[in-house]
Amino acid sequence: MKLTTLTLLLILTYSCNSQRQEKSTNTGDVAPITEVPNQIANYVVSAYEDSVGRLWFGTLEKGIARFDGDQLKYFTKQDGLPSNRVTSIVEDSNGTLWFGTGTGISAYDGLKFTNYRVAQEDWSSNSISVLFIDSQNQFWVGTWGGVYTFDGDTFTPFPLPYPDIDTPINPDTKHWITEITQDPEGSIWFARDGYGACKFDGESFDFVLRRDGLQSNNVTEIEFDTRGNIWFGTRVAERDNPDPNNRVGAGGINKWSNGEMTSFPKIKAFNTGEVYSVYHSSPSELWISTTKDGLYCYDGSDFKHYPLPISIMEMLKDRQGNLWLAGAGGLYKIDQQDRVINVTTAGPW
Repeated sequence: MKLTTLTLLLILTYSCNSQRQEKSTNTGDVAPITEVPNQIANYVVSAYEDSVGRLWFGTLEKGIARFDGDQLKYFTKQDGLPSNRVTSIVEDSNGTLWFGTGTGISAYDGLKFTNYRVAQEDWSSNSISVLFIDSQNQFWVGTWGGVYTFDGDTFTPFPLPYPDIDTPINPDTKHWITEITQDPEGSIWFARDGYGACKFDGESFDFVLRRDGLQSNNVTEIEFDTRGNIWFGTRVAERDNPDPNNRVGAGGINKWSNGEMTSFPKIKAFNTGEVYSVYHSSPSELWISTTKDGLYCYDGSDFKHYPLPISIMEMLKDRQGNLWLAGAGGLYKIDQQDRVINVTTAGPW
């Protein structure tokens, strides 16, 4: 696996069994978007609001950007980070912030960074994709080399079983863990590139795969809504084909409810596109990103479309009600007046 694989995936997205149908609307009162210089970063891939209301944005090339309500400040390798590639951010019960980076994880206590390597000689296991702390304070680490648990000192491998599949596997991404999350019943879910979604209930594993109705076994996101539905974002497996004429396939979004998988064929990007972020911000708002067709907000029956010039990798709704959109191309927000705004180093915050 090469160091540039994740970056290449982001660049590509920037440039380029029963199923029910639900209606969609491609309308919305959206403010015009214009190109503005001085982006926060070319690739903003993580977003987090800490316990005191500060906003943190992880980037692929500029470390961490923090906005504390007054000013924007960057933290980089010069400040103690092990890498300027920051892909995931969480805060523990003690107020320590943890950053997943390109070379391990880093803890920030407000004064200094303390760095940890998952495996000394294994690049893939030190390339962090997701950090997650569950309801029992178990710390999970998802990497390009699989899953680990972390007790503050030691990383312990948490091997996932491999289901039988009937789709090709990219050997460079077959161990990539794209998401770790927890359902309302306490089970832990893992999204995997090529092996679908995996559920661990504390004793056994179960799988959701393309044969169950998923658009693709390359799952990027798992989200639970208040209606008891599970949403799966996926990417097009055929994008990895070395032949540029054979890079078309299924990918996008599915909803799973009571064992029934739903697709949304009226929106092309939900069926032949790629979704890297699904965000349930309130009982009446589920946000679905696409790589080439902007953002959609689902209210339970209709989709409202927001055109955007970036491929969204992460979403966050802050305590003021702004929806932050981090992606390949910069940072945007949808404010409380439903306006789409490009936030640069000069704001507007």
